[in-house]
Amino acid sequence: MIRITTVAASFGLALITSTSGAFADVERACRQSDRPASQSLCRCIGRVADSTLSRTDQRVVAKWFKDPDQAQSVRQSDRRSDERLWQKYQAFGSVAVRRCG
Repeated sequence: MIRITTVAASFGLALITSTSGAFADVERACRQSDRPASQSLCRCIGRVADSTLSRTDQRVVAKWFKDPDQAQSVRQSDRRSDERLWQKYQAFGSVAVRRCG
C-alpha cells in the first residue's frame, strides 16, 4: 500500500485526493491516475475531500491528477480566489495525511 505522502510527492504537491461520498471527483481522479494508489487510500482521500472541499473545489483539484502544472499555476497565482483555493487545498492535504497516511 502506497503511503499518502508518497502519492503527494509523486505529484510534487502538498497532497491530492477525494472520496466515495456525494462528490467523488477526487476519489475518481485518484483511482484513474497513472500514479499508483490503492483503492482504500483513494477512498480515504475522497472522504476527506468531501468533508473539507466544496463540490467546485473538488472538480478543480481532481483535474490536478492529470495535470499537476495546473496546481502549480494556482499556487503561484496572484488572484485572491486562487489563494483561497490553495489554502483550502493545503488544509485538505494536512487532514488527509493525518487520517489516511
